[in-house]
Amino acid sequence: MKRRTLLAAAPAMLAAPALAQEAWPSRPVTLMVPWAPGGSNDIVARLLAPQFEQRAGQPFVVENRPGGGGSIGMGIAMRARPDGHALFVSSASNHVFHPIISGELGYDVREAFEAMAMWVDVPNVIAVHPSLPVRNVPELLEHIRRTRGGLSFGSSGVGSSNHLAGELLRLRTGLDLTHVPYRGGGPVLSDLIAGTIPMAFMNLPTVIPPAEGGRVRIIAVCTAERVGLRPDLPTVSEGGVPDYAVRSWTGLFAPKGTPAAIVRRAGEMSREALEAPAVQTRLREIGSETIWMDPAATDRFVRDEYARWTPIVRAAGIKIE
Repeated sequence: MKRRTLLAAAPAMLAAPALAQEAWPSRPVTLMVPWAPGGSNDIVARLLAPQFEQRAGQPFVVENRPGGGGSIGMGIAMRARPDGHALFVSSASNHVFHPIISGELGYDVREAFEAMAMWVDVPNVIAVHPSLPVRNVPELLEHIRRTRGGLSFGSSGVGSSNHLAGELLRLRTGLDLTHVPYRGGGPVLSDLIAGTIPMAFMNLPTVIPPAEGGRVRIIAVCTAERVGLRPDLPTVSEGGVPDYAVRSWTGLFAPKGTPAAIVRRAGEMSREALEAPAVQTRLREIGSETIWMDPAATDRFVRDEYARWTPIVRAAGIKIE
């Protein structure tokens, strides 16, 4: 009798976990972007959000929380309930550069999030206001040498990949450069177009539209090699600055403790979204390249980047003042 009772109860016992675990997502999902609207992370998040909605049957809403070089939004995302309904759109700035430079986050960013997927590789560039009499890196370096007090450059924030790109140029050349931090790519672009700042290090997707309209001038890419969308743009190294390359990227993360099934599903949805023809076309138009990785590969990639950049940043003495 006991055996028959156990066998009869087995189907209900097996079904209990499935009934207890609600389908994901069961309500709207927030994609937290720790920068102001208009930057490359924001652009990519807003491009992919509708693709996620189509596959998940729930709204995916981009929420911008700028400030602190991305650390404010990152802190909010880290403390969110780990149920897959508050995700974090991160970057090299958030997961690598800013944590190394600041050392004051109060947590280890590598352990605070679950890696879900790597999305895109985003080239950094040097852009100048059209009034600046330079069209390439050699002319820029000479102009800075002849300018009393040097030159100011804008970036999307302290500890961002663009901040690091400017600091590396200063360290590699010994020139006088002053950093002007903003709360994202959108605000720095507005001031560059207005001529409030003469130069900025920016992500290529952010600066392509105004460059095509003649409102800013792109003079070089900060990548190790030229980019396919703008093969006419030389690298900074080609312009006479040796051993110079800064890489940026955008990926998707979740608070630590998010169920593995949700992490895997978000990673697979990311792959599907990035393969959509409309997304591929738009990414090519804005100069970004798809570099999808699954959760495990994304985690390894971030840890490798952190390990590679830590000695470089510390040896260069780059600090947040």
